[in-house]
Amino acid sequence: MRSLNRLKWLHAFEATARYGSFTGAAEELGVTPAAVGQLVRALEDWVGHPLLHRTRSGKERLTLVVEAQDALQDISQGLDCLERGLNKLRGRRARSVVLLTASQVLVMNWLMERLNRFSEIHENIDLRLNVTEKLMDVPHGEADLGIRCGKGDWPGVAKTWLMDEEAVLVCSPQIMPPAKGACGEWLASQKLIHDDTPHPGANFPTWDDVLAAANAPPALESTLHINSTSAVILAALSGRGVAIVRLALVKQLIMQGQLQQLQPEQRWPLAWSYYIVTHQHAVMRPEVKIFYDWLIQDVKSEREQQM
Repeated sequence: MRSLNRLKWLHAFEATARYGSFTGAAEELGVTPAAVGQLVRALEDWVGHPLLHRTRSGKERLTLVVEAQDALQDISQGLDCLERGLNKLRGRRARSVVLLTASQVLVMNWLMERLNRFSEIHENIDLRLNVTEKLMDVPHGEADLGIRCGKGDWPGVAKTWLMDEEAVLVCSPQIMPPAKGACGEWLASQKLIHDDTPHPGANFPTWDDVLAAANAPPALESTLHINSTSAVILAALSGRGVAIVRLALVKQLIMQGQLQQLQPEQRWPLAWSYYIVTHQHAVMRPEVKIFYDWLIQDVKSEREQQM
């Protein structure tokens, strides 16, 4: 009798072995490092001996014992075989479905309009969305394509660059000063909305950076901290204050006049870019390749129109 728990143990163990840490495996699997550690320890309890040498320092704090090194290739091949079997279940009789994954803020403010345009052209292809902040669904075949913004250093996936990104200042036209514009003094007097969402390695500007560039006096003690980029945009739309956001997420709102870009002459390029990510070794099905090519061309055409 097969045990599904053992499959979870093996999945966690294989990812930990590749990364050399519970943290790296946790980021891929979309769980906490503690959860990965618990799964690996459960496997160790079942086999009756440790599978990892644990050290307190070094880039790779976890290394495999000899028995685990011998078994890892079979485990990896077994997981790959399971994935191939799942794909065969879809078979030739499967409908033309493309499963996409993207973060909530990207779906709401950038991707959805494009999906609508694609569906108008390709009515025979069904697009399905898995809205998540995690990338683990692409390396493990749970999604055909992912749209992600970051430095592009994700393991286990192939990536194709779509466009670069920059940060901009925005506010609602309701609070935009009628005459002077968004001068430093005006900025310092506004409620400053802080996006507390992590932006690791993006060189995302802080309000101190922005106010210094605007030669602004010390800001008033009036701030709003939000740990969701979507909520930051909503707060700016409702006139709660001034926000620093990624341009791609608010470009349409600026064009529609719902948000006002402040100090457009000031540029804040980010070290993050947008990419399409795919499984590193998977061959795209025809419908997936159609959407992949279409999205690249759609973004390229938009970029050329703005040059």
